[in-house]
Amino acid sequence: MKTAVLVLDGVFDSGVSAVLDVLHTANALREALPGARPPAFDIHTVGIRRTVRTGLGHRIDTEPAATAADAELLVVPALTERRPEALLATVADAAHRPARRLLAEARERGTPLASSCTGTFLLAESGVLDGRRATTSWWLAPAFRERYREVTLDETRMVTTSDGVTTAGAAFGHLDLALAVVRMRSPALADLVRRYLVVDDRASQAAYAIPSALARHDPLVAAFEEWVRARIAEPLSIAEAARDLGVSERTLQRTVARTLGCPPIRLVQDLRVEQAEHLLRTTGLPFATVARRVGYETPGALRTLLRRRTGAAPRELRP
Repeated sequence: MKTAVLVLDGVFDSGVSAVLDVLHTANALREALPGARPPAFDIHTVGIRRTVRTGLGHRIDTEPAATAADAELLVVPALTERRPEALLATVADAAHRPARRLLAEARERGTPLASSCTGTFLLAESGVLDGRRATTSWWLAPAFRERYREVTLDETRMVTTSDGVTTAGAAFGHLDLALAVVRMRSPALADLVRRYLVVDDRASQAAYAIPSALARHDPLVAAFEEWVRARIAEPLSIAEAARDLGVSERTLQRTVARTLGCPPIRLVQDLRVEQAEHLLRTTGLPFATVARRVGYETPGALRTLLRRRTGAAPRELRP
């Protein structure tokens, strides 16, 4: 299977390494599988320029991007830029026009694409994610959602595939991305690679997200987050929050949904889960007391939320 890995100036060092390491490990472990073996990955590192400098200044020699024309898969590792405004400017810059054109032409041919973290912004800027589902780095979700409104974003997912385009989450989500690529060829081989490289299954980014980091993208959402934190042990009313913040309830609902992709009550729940996790990890308070301190009269609802958001029972969060 001819697989082209497109590396661009400023590529995230660990991202390109993770993709290449997983794919080459899959090739090395094929012989360990019983029975019929999946085809090997024919891996080509390609670039718009013949020599690329990574985000940390290392040199990567590449094959011409034109050699990706007959690839059966095109993988785009992330760019190193982490600041939303700078990242948006970078992927839209004329310097990346050849890369955007390459991606658009690949999709016109029906070539499957895969990218992770900030690389998904380049896919979106080229238009190949329009009308499709995608994920990206959780902390970049507000900026992504605001600019690429034709894309259905779910930043809670670690990996998602939609109509031949596979995207993955933040930074070391490149491991999950590459394993997903291997899994498409052979679930057994992907599991073998995961075990050899000691990579855990991670279906969701939700447990890693920091609500306050997401809220800062919009002043009203940030003010709402502060309002909730100040009253986290109390019964909360979205209507009351809107009045205190000087906006209509509908404006608050719409602004939170536009920024975070969820209703205000979801942010309230996330903040309560965050505080509950902190108390469980740093104090010996009984779970019922923790529940009351984050706004739940009975512990059952908090226990369910913790399991849903973190995948762990309260006792598993204790030190």
